[in-house]
Amino acid sequence: MKTQLDFIQDHEAARAGDLWLTQPIGGGQVKTYTFGAALDEARRVASYLKSLGLPPGSRIAIFSKNTAWWLMADLAIWLSGHVSVPIYPTLTAGSIRQILEHSGASLVFVGKLDGFPAMEPGLEGVTRVALPLAPPVPNALKWEDLVAKHPPLTGRVTRPPDDLATIIYTSGSTGEPKGVMHSFKTMASGFVFADLAKMTPEDRLLSYLPLAHVAERAVLQTTNFKVGYQVFFAESLDTFLKDLQRARPTLFGTVPRLWLKFQAGVFTQMPEAKLKRLMKIPLVNRIVKKKVLKGLGLDQVRWSVTGSAPTPPELLRWYGELGLKIGEVYGMTENWAISHIAEPGGDHVGTVGVTQPGVTSRIADTGEIQVKSPGTMLGYYKNPQLTAETVDAEGFLHTGDRGEVDARGRLRITGRVKELFKTSKGKYVAPAPIESQLLARGELEQACVSGANLAQPFALVVLAEHLRKALGAEEKVQVTKLLQLALTQINAKLDPHEQLEKLIVMREEWTVDNGLLTPTLKLKRQAIETRYGPNVPEWFTLKETIVWVS
Repeated sequence: MKTQLDFIQDHEAARAGDLWLTQPIGGGQVKTYTFGAALDEARRVASYLKSLGLPPGSRIAIFSKNTAWWLMADLAIWLSGHVSVPIYPTLTAGSIRQILEHSGASLVFVGKLDGFPAMEPGLEGVTRVALPLAPPVPNALKWEDLVAKHPPLTGRVTRPPDDLATIIYTSGSTGEPKGVMHSFKTMASGFVFADLAKMTPEDRLLSYLPLAHVAERAVLQTTNFKVGYQVFFAESLDTFLKDLQRARPTLFGTVPRLWLKFQAGVFTQMPEAKLKRLMKIPLVNRIVKKKVLKGLGLDQVRWSVTGSAPTPPELLRWYGELGLKIGEVYGMTENWAISHIAEPGGDHVGTVGVTQPGVTSRIADTGEIQVKSPGTMLGYYKNPQLTAETVDAEGFLHTGDRGEVDARGRLRITGRVKELFKTSKGKYVAPAPIESQLLARGELEQACVSGANLAQPFALVVLAEHLRKALGAEEKVQVTKLLQLALTQINAKLDPHEQLEKLIVMREEWTVDNGLLTPTLKLKRQAIETRYGPNVPEWFTLKETIVWVS
C-alpha cells in the first residue's frame, strides 16, 4: 500500500513548482514554499540526521507550534528512517522531560513557542535543533545551517507500512500522558477524510490546531500529504482572524470551544437579538449571512467539521442558519480519529453520526462505546499491560465513553464512563449532557457540572466573552436574570436528581495556561474540581441560585 510518505514524494516529483505552504513570519509578511523547495530542505535535514548514525527507528521529538517547518521536520525524521514524537507547545518543563525520557528521544526540533525560558530546563541533555521562528535556544544547531551544510538525501525513500511512524503522547485530561504508537498504515487510515470531503489540490486549509494532536495530523497532515492542497499557518491569536481571511479556507475544522469563540465574536459586533431580527427578513438575511461568514473568513468553506468534545446542538443549528453546515467527528488518539462521523449537511445534529468506512462499533453492557478501526494504534509505548486493557482480544478499542445508538445507526455520546458521579441521594449523574445544554445558551462559554456526595449537582460556568467584556453593575443584574431563566429552563428538562442547585459564575476563564484545559481545549475536570472544591461548602450556604465568584 502507498503511505503518506509515498504520496508526498509523488507531489515532489510531479508538482515541484506548485505552491504548498504559506507561513506568516511577522510584520504582515509571509514566506511560501513549493513542494520542491520544502522537500529539498527536509531532505537536507534528513541527510544530517542520517549522518548521526542513530539506530533505525530512533525517536526524535518536535516541540513547536504549527509552522511550515513542523511538517518539514516530520518529513526529515521519516525520510531518515526514524520516529517522530510531537510535544504539545504549552507543556511545562516537567511534562516535557517526562515525554523525552519515556520516549528515549535523542534529539528535539525546537520551533515557535511562547514562554520558552520556563520550558527550556525540560530539554536538558537532549541535542537541539532550532527551527526558524524559534526563540533563542541555548546550545542549539540551526535548521538553516543544516540546510546550508548538508546535501539533500537523494532518491525515493520508502518505509514499510507497518513501520512505527510516530508516538503521540495523549493530552492527559486524567492521569499521566501515554505514548500512543502509530504506524504509517494506521496513519494512512486518515485518507478516508480526503474521500469524505472530496478533497482536491485546489483546496485550502488553515493549520492551527496543535499538530501534536491526532486531529490535526489525521484530518490535515495525512490528507494533505495524499492530496497536496495548499496549507496556510496562523501567526498568533491576535492575528488569527487576519490569518483566516488570508487563507479563505475551503475546508475547515475546529473544536467546540473555538466555534463558541467565533459566535461570541459575532455577537460582539452585532447583538444576538439584532442578528436574529435581521435573519428573519427575506433578502436581507442573505446579505447578513454572507457578511457574517466573510467577516469570519469562512465564506469559502464547503466542508466543515467539529470534534474533540461535545458540541451543543443549538450551536450547530446557529451556524447552519448562517449557511455553514458543520459535521461532527468522533474518534481518539488511539484510533487515529477513525471512528464515527456526522457529515456536514445531514440531519445528524445531536449525534456523531455513523461509523466511518471499515469501522465496526458496539455498545457494551456497561454502556461503553467500543470500536474496531483500521486506525487502531499499535499499542502504548512501553506499556503492554495497559495496551491489553484498552484493546481487547477481538481488536475492539475500549473508549471509556458512554453512548447509545438510535434506529438509524447514529451514535450519541452520553458522557464518560468514569465521569459519572453519585449524589448523596445515591443517584448517578452524567455531567456531559447537562454541560451541553448549558453551553447551548449564548450567555455561557464554559461549563463544568459537579456535585459528588451532594444532595444536588451544581455547575461552574464562565460567561461568554462579549458579556465578560462589558460587565458593569447594571449589566451584572441583567446577566443574573438571564442565568436564572437559563437555570429554570434547563432544570425543567432534567430528571429531579439531575437538576442543578446553583450556577457558580467564575471570574477567570479556563485556559491551557492556568491548567484547567488540556492542549486540545477539553476540560480538565479533576483539576477544576480540585481548584474550586474547597469553596463549594461556602457557596452552598448562600441562598442565591446564581453565585458570583468575587
